[in-house]
Amino acid sequence: MGFFRNIFGPGSKPDAAPAELPRLTRRSTGFHQFVRVILRPDGQTVLDLGPTSAANITYLTGLGHRTYNEDILAAANSGRFALPGAEPDGPRFDVERFLAEDLQYAPETFDAVIMWDVCDYLPEEMVKPTVERIYRIAKPEAALLAFFHSREAGADAPHYRYHIKDENTLELQTGAPFPLQRTFQNRHIEKLFQNFTAIKFFLGKENISEVLLVR
Repeated sequence: MGFFRNIFGPGSKPDAAPAELPRLTRRSTGFHQFVRVILRPDGQTVLDLGPTSAANITYLTGLGHRTYNEDILAAANSGRFALPGAEPDGPRFDVERFLAEDLQYAPETFDAVIMWDVCDYLPEEMVKPTVERIYRIAKPEAALLAFFHSREAGADAPHYRYHIKDENTLELQTGAPFPLQRTFQNRHIEKLFQNFTAIKFFLGKENISEVLLVR
């Protein structure tokens, strides 16, 4: 298992957070719709693929859900999976080793997955295999929320950490300086998640599209 996995259930508390940086606040229709889907009387198992956030853990466990947290961007960019002496046009990363060490969960474990904008910052070779792994570990009819930058965001769009304030509002905090690897058009997103049964797009702020999918 990778180094960045944590598990939290109702009533649990994360480790103390580092000093906070200034945050931006914005409303999120996609997240609101995601919350509507996961509001069920029986507790859900949710996978958060961003950095550990006390606000996210408190909010999700407050709904009665069990939360798993795995910062796969930190893992992918840690240098552990870089291939030495890679050719310019060849693979740069050992994707098989990445998937052998991270996202190691039994098939159909999760009722919901929050990807945030992981796909935009993952190395190219890791994007499709990561989505395929998420499909495998998600349950049938599981909800998945993902964000994607538009071309207007610019190549220097900063990577943010997302903190849940309430079911309508997210706080964005400047995160690690991961470079934006690419932008996806809607048809590319549909192709990437073609195995999912439903997809819905919401136009967010800061040149970000919000996408709600059903496994």
